[in-house]
Amino acid sequence: MTTETSEQTQKYLGLTSPVSTSEPTKEDSRLTESLELALHPHGVFESEDESQKRINVLDKINKLVKEWIYEVSQSKNMDEHMIEQVGGQIYTFGSYRLGVNQKGADIDTLCVAPRHIDRNEFFTTFYEKLKKLSEVKELRAVPDAYVPVIKMTFDGIELDMLFARLALQAITKEQDLCELSLLKNLDEKSVRSLNGCRVTDEIIKLVPQQESFRLALRAIKLWAKKKGIYSNVLGFLGGVSWAMLVARVCQLYPNAAAATIVNKFFLVYDQWKWPQPVLLKHPDSDEAAKQGLSFPEWDPRVNHKDRFHLMPIITPAYPQQNSTFNVTNSTRNIMTMEFKRGLEVTNAIFAGKDDWESLFKPSDFFTRYKHYIVVIAKAATADHQLEWNGLVESKIRFLVANLESIDHIILAHVSTESFCSKSEDDEQTKWFIGLEFGRTDNVNINLTDQIRHFTSDVYHKAVNIQLYKDDMVLDVLHVRKKELKNYLPQDVYNRVGLKKKSFVKRNSLSMSPNNDTGGNSPDVNGHNETNKNLNESSETRKRPRTSDSVSSDNSNSIDFKTNKNSSDSSVPPKRARLSDSQSSDNSHIVDFKNSGSGRSANDSPITVLGKSTQSDSRDSNYPDVSNSERISSGSQANLPVVEAQ
Repeated sequence: MTTETSEQTQKYLGLTSPVSTSEPTKEDSRLTESLELALHPHGVFESEDESQKRINVLDKINKLVKEWIYEVSQSKNMDEHMIEQVGGQIYTFGSYRLGVNQKGADIDTLCVAPRHIDRNEFFTTFYEKLKKLSEVKELRAVPDAYVPVIKMTFDGIELDMLFARLALQAITKEQDLCELSLLKNLDEKSVRSLNGCRVTDEIIKLVPQQESFRLALRAIKLWAKKKGIYSNVLGFLGGVSWAMLVARVCQLYPNAAAATIVNKFFLVYDQWKWPQPVLLKHPDSDEAAKQGLSFPEWDPRVNHKDRFHLMPIITPAYPQQNSTFNVTNSTRNIMTMEFKRGLEVTNAIFAGKDDWESLFKPSDFFTRYKHYIVVIAKAATADHQLEWNGLVESKIRFLVANLESIDHIILAHVSTESFCSKSEDDEQTKWFIGLEFGRTDNVNINLTDQIRHFTSDVYHKAVNIQLYKDDMVLDVLHVRKKELKNYLPQDVYNRVGLKKKSFVKRNSLSMSPNNDTGGNSPDVNGHNETNKNLNESSETRKRPRTSDSVSSDNSNSIDFKTNKNSSDSSVPPKRARLSDSQSSDNSHIVDFKNSGSGRSANDSPITVLGKSTQSDSRDSNYPDVSNSERISSGSQANLPVVEAQ
């Protein structure tokens, strides 16, 4: 009996026995073939030439790493014989290592070096070596990130390169990174960098049918991108999380064809009881402890903060981590809704009532909501914009969480699609957040604090990591669906099916936080004498100075003026301004007309009051968000600035 149980345990992968071990039927095979055909038009498969180009690029990078390690070793006066043996190696992980990379996708790489090469040298001498190569474009280093990385485009292919130093004298190409003993005497950043490769290799080992897994994962990744839920940085799921979800379904249906895996994927996760974690194997904590390892792991029994994770998907390699700690209430709700829709579509496909193309229909994000927040990052040069974009995008999920905390906002949906444009004055990127309101009557909703906290946090972070430049600007504003035409590229506007309408003037409303009104307040329909054309200022980057822009009827603007007593050059000069009566396109005023009890939020007389954060680089320092001073109407708010230390 014991032998049979042991054989049964070894036969199946995962924490539990399979739900079904049925072999594919002819219909399953037919649907799998049709699924593969449906994927081809979407560019999920690379050509032979494209695959060979990636191999060539990786070979060049690998030779470059060995050459660099050789040079650093020489500079440390090592014996020539030892230098020839130290080696060094490039490893791949993520989608490329799993065999599911799409056309134009980046490659995740890890540079593994011997013990006498440190991380600082990777971000200095190796970085300088890369700068000299004509094949390298858009090079930037992020040494202070949670997982330090060098990003670049090498011969037209995007590369993310991590670094790990092993406590070994030499690194050979046969080195297995999955050995627990390798983690001894390593710092946490090296362990986190190694985790990408270790997790990817564990996923491959834990999947019963590689071909079915790969095809199903390609389909799920395409579906997630089409539905706008593929982005770890914005609070959805990244590639490794989607891979683990598909791998778990493969464990539950070990013999199933890819089409069946896709259908069961939606069945399993439509019924999943979040925050119950998804795991592919039992943690290696006991074995790690035996080897004297004690790195932090995801464990809600021990770590209080882990108990608040909303959608935990746990990596299978030690130290186990939650790959979805960025998920917010809104993003989880959006994903669970899409799981349900995906189940309905795939059930219809299996019933012969629909086809695979229906599963890959794009999101209706730009027609789903009546009100949107637009986040606009601007910089004067391409290099500055590249850095600024990365920082702003990494902070947007905090803005989403802040918006979720507001009463009557039941969903803050950030689109994973951003839009870049270039003018003579600057380059800019726009992100959009759709707002859904709950049922309410005659309530004023103030977004000012949430927006101000977000913008201030971004500027603080930029200064602290020495990224901030004088030309970096951040605007956050509210627009209605009918006004998206002024912010979306024309081809996108036409693609999403928004009706073309003649431009309607925006209502410029004075702001009164917490209903503290004292000046001329607009009526519920938002009528005000200072209406201006939205298009007039939305395309204008340069704004008038504070002293020139505040007119007699601009009593409710919030202006952060330059701290004349500050002489610290590290403080970004001339920072954020919140105002809408000076620029009517930038008010966060959501005006719901059609009052009446029992109506939905989009029919209720809700007025969302707030200001856009127009970051005029000529006017004032960024605001201190800790200041709780109320801004009374009829007077100018003089909030203190924060000096960078």
